[in-house]
Amino acid sequence: MGTPEIARLCLERIVRAGHEIVGVYTKPDMPKNRGMKLMQSEVKQYAVSESLPVFQPTTFRDEAVVKELSALAPELIVVVAYGKILPQSVLDIPKFGCINMHASVLPKLRGAGPVQWAILNHFTETGVTAMYLSAGMDEGDIISVEKTAIDPEETAEELLTRLSEIAANLSVRTIEAIANGTATRTPQNADEATYAPMLTKDLCPIDWMKPASFVRDQVRGLNPWPVATAELAGTRFKIYSVQPTDHKTDAAPGTILQLTKQGLEVACGMGESVIVMQLQAEGGKRMAAPDYFRGHPLTL
Repeated sequence: MGTPEIARLCLERIVRAGHEIVGVYTKPDMPKNRGMKLMQSEVKQYAVSESLPVFQPTTFRDEAVVKELSALAPELIVVVAYGKILPQSVLDIPKFGCINMHASVLPKLRGAGPVQWAILNHFTETGVTAMYLSAGMDEGDIISVEKTAIDPEETAEELLTRLSEIAANLSVRTIEAIANGTATRTPQNADEATYAPMLTKDLCPIDWMKPASFVRDQVRGLNPWPVATAELAGTRFKIYSVQPTDHKTDAAPGTILQLTKQGLEVACGMGESVIVMQLQAEGGKRMAAPDYFRGHPLTL
């Protein structure tokens, strides 16, 4: 059960490992882009290419949907970024339970946005947790954890790509451990739990009062969506990349200091500054800051 690329990669590795897939569950096709054409999830596209049976229920509150799943007689259900809550009636179906690959080191960052919030919360390390699903959100017993350092320049998109590889390999190892009876169960410490809610555009405006590294983390964590924003020289921009400098300044946070070959230097809190490297003006294209301001000269 899964929907986006991280789930597709896990499914692919499980198929390659030779396991029998009795069903693939993914969210219903969604209208996307300007034409609002119905688009299949990455998981569905792969499942169809492998002639795997695909199911796309809108809810598991429908008794017929639960019966349909039960009739498949799965021994194990693997859930990765499915996007739907599974009721106890579903969790009880497979003999060996339901497992989940969650992109954080649980109990930290339970919820929908663990990859982005790891960066937004200035973590230097994250990982993937293999766990048993329970009725509570990401509260199940931990089977194993694989950790990885977060590069200080890594965007949420880049980190997710790396974590997807880790999750795919971990999913296969976890299935094998369950099959041979070596999988362990460690209850989570609820007192250490933190949460990673869904991202909203309320997070986008850059707070220049923050230190330069915090501004960089905000930009990285919100890339590729919903993307950090700022008003610079009277124009509203999406900000895709910034780089802290080693300069010290007495200028008020948010002040444009200079345009360099690398980009636009803006004052931050703590007397620090960042270079805005990539941006996108409203109605324009994403581009390097020096290229944009070459065609839109600044008056400092």
